[in-house]
Amino acid sequence: MRLFFTLLFVFIAQFKYSQGYTSFFTGNPNDVQATPNFGICLMGGATENDQAMIWLLQKANGGDVVVLRTSGTDGYNNYFYSQLGVNVNSVETLVITSVAGATNPYVLDKVAKAEMIWLAGGNQANYVNFFKNNALGDLLNAHVNQKNAPIGGTSAGMAILGSHYYSALNNSVTSAQALANPYHSNMTLDANDFLLFPWMENTITDTHFDNPDRRGRLTTFLARFQADNGVKVRGIACEEFTAVCIEANGQARVFGSFPNFQDYAYFVQANCEINAIPQQVLLNQPLQWNYPSGALKVYKVPGTNAGQNYFSLNDWQNGTTAGGTWEHWNVVNGVFQSVSGSAPQNCTLNIDEAEVLAIQVYPVPVTDRIFLTGIQPKSNYQIIDLNGRIISSGETDNSIKFTAPKGMYLLKIWDANGVLKSTFKFTKN
Repeated sequence: MRLFFTLLFVFIAQFKYSQGYTSFFTGNPNDVQATPNFGICLMGGATENDQAMIWLLQKANGGDVVVLRTSGTDGYNNYFYSQLGVNVNSVETLVITSVAGATNPYVLDKVAKAEMIWLAGGNQANYVNFFKNNALGDLLNAHVNQKNAPIGGTSAGMAILGSHYYSALNNSVTSAQALANPYHSNMTLDANDFLLFPWMENTITDTHFDNPDRRGRLTTFLARFQADNGVKVRGIACEEFTAVCIEANGQARVFGSFPNFQDYAYFVQANCEINAIPQQVLLNQPLQWNYPSGALKVYKVPGTNAGQNYFSLNDWQNGTTAGGTWEHWNVVNGVFQSVSGSAPQNCTLNIDEAEVLAIQVYPVPVTDRIFLTGIQPKSNYQIIDLNGRIISSGETDNSIKFTAPKGMYLLKIWDANGVLKSTFKFTKN
């Protein structure tokens, strides 16, 4: 009889594997209807920080947790279900090995019902190849943007959570390779075509930041996006035992074991005080991106057990910070350099704010529709994000449907003759 059950288990596992996925389940098999809360957790890639995981699990509000991975087994099940002291209904790990597995009805149903999703480490190329441009990728976006539910990832799982991402489709690239040749064959970068979450717009992530040193390659990622697309992309990076946990208001709290260990997260942006364009981003030529006041301004934040140190993603240039220090990063003839720096000063947006005038717009903050009074019929409008990108435009009489992610935007109104009448800065909830 024991042999029969052993053979039966092997048969079931092999059958599921042939379907492109394997399931490992812990907890209550009956689905619960819980209301989750928004949260994004970026983990650096080594052992998980327990306090960051507790922070994320609590946002599932007692619901069901789904772990997605493309290799490995059930290592997260008991850890999430019973070892951290947070009540959840169930934890199910889905090991997905193909597009067929990613789009299997069972997998899609489990992901659709999850109150929290965790993306394990492994190879981010598999996540891109298996999850992108299909129903699973759509569900991951809906999980955050429509369900307002928490998501997180470590190592490869963190690497795909920005709007801009390093896909590693050819293989991993080192800082030395990237700095020596920004168009190295392993520098596979993509943008705005996979996971698009609040607070992660125009942002790329990097992991294992201290082992090995990846500051040079992240700098090269940002230089490539600016040279290729004219976009000033920002970076969020975590050392191996460090986590960045993003609240609904954009506050990015940093968890780690500082001061017992040197656990840091990095918030990296092009120097907004000057037009810090990379001087040389060429095939087979070393990167050159060097300015006296720093090509990049970087806020380096120690991660603590309580996660009290943070960086506000509301406003990268002028936002609030706590507990960190500023650095200036440069690259001189392919050699990375870092020195103590200062916070951005007197930065201006790439949009004209000189004409910000009073305008009757409600509700404040804005929800899914903007109502206006005091404008002429058939006025034209543009809604612009703080990077100068047009999010919405058209003609309006007194209301505008606006379903963009949470954040701060500018609304510009022209009359029917094309004369700019008013500009209004507003917050979208």
